[in-house]
Amino acid sequence: MTSSNGSSSANRIFSQAAKPKPLNAFSAAMALGWRALLKIKHVPFQLFDVTVFPLMMTLMFTYLFGGALAGSPREYIQYLLPGILVQTILFITVYTGVGLNTDISKGIYDRFRSMPIWPSAPVFGALMGDILRYSIAAIMVLGLGFVLGFRPQGGLGGVILAVLLVQIFASSLAWIWIIVGMLVKSPESVMTTSFLFLFPLTFASNVFVDPATMPGWLQAFVSVNPVTHLANSSRGLMHGQPDIGSMVWVLVATAIITAIFAPIALRMYHRER
Repeated sequence: MTSSNGSSSANRIFSQAAKPKPLNAFSAAMALGWRALLKIKHVPFQLFDVTVFPLMMTLMFTYLFGGALAGSPREYIQYLLPGILVQTILFITVYTGVGLNTDISKGIYDRFRSMPIWPSAPVFGALMGDILRYSIAAIMVLGLGFVLGFRPQGGLGGVILAVLLVQIFASSLAWIWIIVGMLVKSPESVMTTSFLFLFPLTFASNVFVDPATMPGWLQAFVSVNPVTHLANSSRGLMHGQPDIGSMVWVLVATAIITAIFAPIALRMYHRER
């Protein structure tokens, strides 16, 4: 009798206990975004790309080529730094695909499938984590630039707007790497594919030099390269001379890339699940 009463009391207690509410879509994405950011400290190569790589590139190009291209490193850094910011953040976008590929290959996304969360939360969480990565890299580049003599004529507001514009475009590019991450077999393959695409896209632009000295056929490519317009927009905002045409071009390109690749990436991800 005592056992029966005890069991009844226990059932009554547990049945009346308030059940925790499942995470809404935004909360789930934020939690997984924080997880994506924490992965940086566990993967030293990602930390290298977010911190050491942009500093190394800024120092190397400023002091190796500054005198030859602009007369002095201090003069060259005014032109170079907005472009280096663009290159740095665009290269970091690949880690969206690398992280997704790693989680799928290790079975972590199978665990997410059994959780009562928004099905697309891991993808949007990864994108949110990348925004924080981009911000860390931007702070590193700008901090070193100020030490080397970079003085943006557009003030703090222009610098912030330039960083935001680069982040917006980078977020659209990340959808491409999500697709690549689900197509290839290893994180290394994602990295290789990205380098084959990003290296010519960033170097065949006006990130480092004025394209006026380039051959005509190369100038034609540079003029339609989205990285060129992004670098123009970044320089214009930072130096107080906004290039409205380039900014509109970047925003239109961002919308087109997102409209094409985001639905494909989400469809592939849901099939993967």
